[in-house]
Amino acid sequence: MVDIIPMDRELQSYLRDESRSSGTADSISFPRDEGEIVAVLRHLRAVGGDAPAAVTVQGARTGLAAGAVPAGGHVMNLSRMNRYLGLRIDDDGTYCLRVQPGVVLSELRRHLKNKTLPSQGWAPEDHAALERMYAGPERFFPTDPTETSACLGGMAACNASGARSFRYGPMRAHVRGLRVVLADGDTVSLRRGEVRAQGRRLRLTTESGRTYDLALPTYYIPHAKNASGYFIDDDMDAIDLFIGSDGTLGVISELELTLSEVPAVTWGVSCFFSTETDACAATVAIRAGIADVVAIEYFDAGALDILRHQRTAGTAFSTLPMLDDAWSCSVYVELACDCRDHALADLAHLGELLVAHGGSLDDTWVARTDADRETLRFFRHAVPESVNMLIDERRRTDPAITKLGSDMSVPDDRLLDVMDLYRTTLAEAGLQSAAWGHIGDNHLHVNVLPRSMEEYAAGKRLFARWAVEVVRMGGAVSAEHGVGKLKRDFLTTMYGEAHIREMAALKRQLDPYCQLGQGNLFDVRLAKEGDRA
Repeated sequence: MVDIIPMDRELQSYLRDESRSSGTADSISFPRDEGEIVAVLRHLRAVGGDAPAAVTVQGARTGLAAGAVPAGGHVMNLSRMNRYLGLRIDDDGTYCLRVQPGVVLSELRRHLKNKTLPSQGWAPEDHAALERMYAGPERFFPTDPTETSACLGGMAACNASGARSFRYGPMRAHVRGLRVVLADGDTVSLRRGEVRAQGRRLRLTTESGRTYDLALPTYYIPHAKNASGYFIDDDMDAIDLFIGSDGTLGVISELELTLSEVPAVTWGVSCFFSTETDACAATVAIRAGIADVVAIEYFDAGALDILRHQRTAGTAFSTLPMLDDAWSCSVYVELACDCRDHALADLAHLGELLVAHGGSLDDTWVARTDADRETLRFFRHAVPESVNMLIDERRRTDPAITKLGSDMSVPDDRLLDVMDLYRTTLAEAGLQSAAWGHIGDNHLHVNVLPRSMEEYAAGKRLFARWAVEVVRMGGAVSAEHGVGKLKRDFLTTMYGEAHIREMAALKRQLDPYCQLGQGNLFDVRLAKEGDRA
C-alpha cells in the first residue's frame, strides 16, 4: 500500500495553498493510481472505526478559496497521479483524452502543441486515435485559468474557467467522463449522458453494485457564471454533481476531457478608454456584435496604476509596454477565426464599435503574431502578480495583512449595476483597490488592497455586503474559484440556510462520516448534524 506519512516540518508546504491560508494535518499520502486511493481510504476507515480521519484532497494547491487547506486529519495529494491514460474518438468525432487528476494544465498544453502526448502502455486503438489526431488540425484544451500550473483534477473540483470561458464555458463543458472514489473506497464510473436524474432524484450505482437513491437539493442555480456549491438541476447529468463539488463528495481518480480544434487565426486587441462607463458600453456592444470573440477582459484604473508603478520600480516588469497617463482602463478582446479574412473583418468591426463607444484606434494595441500575443499575455498576467508584490511589501510592516479578492458574477443585464455597486461602496469605504477579470461574463475580480488590519476588516465587511447585493441581482458569489473554506458564509447568503442543509444532507448520503473536504462549502458540524438545528 502507498505510505501514509506522518506530517512533519519538511511537509509543511502541504498545509497551505495560494489563498495563503494554512491548516493542520496528522498525515499525508501521495497515491499514484486509483488502487492506492482506495487503499488509503479503506485503511483510514478501518483504523478510525466510527470516527475515521478527515481527508483533504489536493493537487498543485493553486486554489484561492482554501479548498486544499486541511482542517486536521489526512492530506491526500494527487500530484503524482500525472499519467496520460488513453485517447478515443467519440461518435460525434470529438477526441476524448483520459488523464489522471495530477496532470498539470501547462504540461498538457505543451504536449498537445508539440504532439508529444506520453502514450506508453496505451491500447492499439488508442494509438490509432492518437495518430489520426496528429495527422489533422492541432487540438487544445480550452479551459484557461490564469495559473497554468493547476492540476486538472483540482480544476474539475472547482469547475475552473478563465478568460476564454466567454466562448468555451467552464471546465464542466469539457469533461466527458469521470472516475470517482467514494469515502469508503467504492468507485463510480460516469460518462456524460449515461446517468441522469429524474427530476430531483438521482440513482447512482457503484462498481461494486451498491445503489444510492440521492435526494438532490431544491435550489435553482443562477443564470450567471457560477462555481458556487453543488451544481443542481432538474434531470441533471450525474457527472455534473461531482464537477465543482470542492472535493466533498468523492476523490476524482480519472478524467476524460474533450479536445477542441485550434482556431486558424487568433488575434488579441487591447483597447484603452478614458472612463469606465465607456469601457462597459463597449463591452456590451462587442459581445453582442462580434461572433468570433473568445475572451473579453478588463483592467481598471487601479490595476493600470499598479502596473505603471511596477514598470519603474524594478526589472521584473521593465519590459511592459508604456501606458499613457490618459488611459484609465483597458478592455482586452481576443478574436479566434477560421481564416484571416474573417479576422480582418472582425477587427474592422471592432474598431467601429470602439470609436462609437469612446475608444480610439490610436489607443489600441493589436497582436497578430505569437511574439505580440505573448507581450499582451505578459501584460495581462502582470496585473495579479504586481498586486501580490504590493501586498508582500505591506506584509513586511504587518505580516497579517493579505489582499481580499472577489469572484462574483451577475447576469448580462446587471453589468452596469454591479460596476456601480463596486465603485460607490469602495469610495465610501476609502479603500484602495484594483479590479480585473472577465468582464465579458460580468465577472470581475475586485481586489481590496488593505494597508492595515482595520482596512482588512473593512474590506471583509464590504465583500459580505457585495455578496448580498450580487445575489439580489441574480448572480453568484463564486464564479470560478469555488467556495472552499473562505466563502462558506457567502454560500449561505446565496442559497439560504435551509438549502445549505440540503447540500449537507446530500453529502452525508455519499460520505456518512463526513470525511472528505471537511470545512469546504459548509461547516463540518452542520454536515454531521443533519437536519437537526
